[in-house]
Amino acid sequence: MTKSKFTSLLMQWHKKTNCRAMPWKGEKDPYKIWLSEVILQQTRVEQGWQYYERFIEKYPTIQQLAKAKDEAIFKLWEGLGYYNRCKNLLFTARFVATALNGKFPQTYDEIVSLKGIGPYTAAAISSFAYNLPYAVVDGNVFRVLSRVFGIETAIDSTNGKKEFTQLAEKVLDTINPGEYNQAIMDFGATVCKPMAPLCSTCVLQKICVACKEGKVNQLPFKEKVLQKKHRWFYYFLIEHDDKILVHKRTQKDIWENLFEFYLLESTEQIKWNIEIVAQWLKEQFALQNADVVNISAVSSQQLTHQQIKGQFIKLKLKKIPKSLEHYQWQPIKKVNALAFPKFINQYLSQTSLQQSLF
Repeated sequence: MTKSKFTSLLMQWHKKTNCRAMPWKGEKDPYKIWLSEVILQQTRVEQGWQYYERFIEKYPTIQQLAKAKDEAIFKLWEGLGYYNRCKNLLFTARFVATALNGKFPQTYDEIVSLKGIGPYTAAAISSFAYNLPYAVVDGNVFRVLSRVFGIETAIDSTNGKKEFTQLAEKVLDTINPGEYNQAIMDFGATVCKPMAPLCSTCVLQKICVACKEGKVNQLPFKEKVLQKKHRWFYYFLIEHDDKILVHKRTQKDIWENLFEFYLLESTEQIKWNIEIVAQWLKEQFALQNADVVNISAVSSQQLTHQQIKGQFIKLKLKKIPKSLEHYQWQPIKKVNALAFPKFINQYLSQTSLQQSLF
């Protein structure tokens, strides 16, 4: 039931609310779809947009791209990096122009066999150009499915990739696969974002496991998290009725089995202030009357293979959101009895802050 409900709600959102504009959106020409996907493989939409428009203006058909000189294409590609993408683009354009008489393949198996085209790009071209029932599975899709269905299998593991691919195929709208694929990608980019997702106004809120269990900022889970060199940890000390929210770290990561406060991890620094904290609380928990007591200075700790930086943000709530009810709410006076990582203990032990904290 949840799977069919998920698809139905997502498609309703796409038709009524989704207004994300991109020049290749709704495109049926397989060449243009392919070009956009190749450009976006290692590039943000904002940057890739202008490159796509330049390519289409100069080479509106695959035959024209195939006839272009290598130097001209590399010059047009300049600034995008990962030049293997560009080399494969040229190779495949010339293969289609000569071996296939300029006609782009029309089946998934033929498309995925082309040089430089993997399962994701093949699914995108198949569904957008030919309305074939193939589900795209990218970072946005991993994130949406992991959160909504509460899947904690690592997305970068063999089992995880298999599990998510199977689920993506099950929830695919097979009547309108192109529309569905666009919907889930746009939803992940604009609503179910990596940072500060819009949970409080999300159409999937009632069926979302991560939202119900307060795990939105923990999912999706990655096996290779330890490879990160620099990590930003933002801890929210959420207090209500002389109790404070605590959580035990259980994933295979640093500080396993130690306690922590509510964590928001980021790959980049966030410049927190009272207004941004208030906006985050509203968007994620629908809270509008929380008191921001204190925002700490930036702290840091150097571990063997990575550096942790972060801040502590103390809040007082008048009510506890449903998504946080299942957490442990520890009496403040007993917090010191819990085992915390050094990063948190350094903060708690600052005598000048002790009274303002608890």
